[in-house]
Amino acid sequence: MAYDKFNILTSTAVPLPLENVDTDQIIPARFLKATERKGFGDNLFRDWRYNGDNTPKKDFVLNNPIYSGKILVGGKNFGSGSSREHAAWAVYDYGFRCVVSSFFADIFKNNCLNIGVLPVQVSPEFSEQIFNAIYEDANVEIEVNLPEQTITIKSTGAQESFDINSYKKDNMLNGFDDIDYLQNIKSDIETFANGLML
Repeated sequence: MAYDKFNILTSTAVPLPLENVDTDQIIPARFLKATERKGFGDNLFRDWRYNGDNTPKKDFVLNNPIYSGKILVGGKNFGSGSSREHAAWAVYDYGFRCVVSSFFADIFKNNCLNIGVLPVQVSPEFSEQIFNAIYEDANVEIEVNLPEQTITIKSTGAQESFDINSYKKDNMLNGFDDIDYLQNIKSDIETFANGLML
């Protein structure tokens, strides 16, 4: 399933400075019945966003009109817990294209990379700078440059580099998942296979 190409993203950001946000909090288990990637955004952080009667909780950041954007800035150890890929689907379906944290759970990080959400791991110090910038001005823009592998706070110019697997980077730049990648090099595979049969 192809997704939007990721190159340079400049956007405001939503702050969620909570540590150890696990996948059950990102998308509760009762919403995992669907097998398609659509519709999960409605239940992103469901139990934090809504009361039992489905009314929005006014104190949760996604219900605060001050904050919006395609970048979610989370606390340390974001995406811990079970390996459910639905958590990454929910993040993508809600509209986020990048999640920033000082540390990610590996499985969640890989699930994000597989569907077009860029997980950007920064130092704790830079994470704090980002949160401070957002709280100072909710309209501050963050630039995430995938080709250069940098993240920049536009208002201050503060910048940090981030790491990404070269294969996953190439896939994100092209909007490929693993199947798309294989289809893209199908002719190369066939040429190689034909060479083996000679």
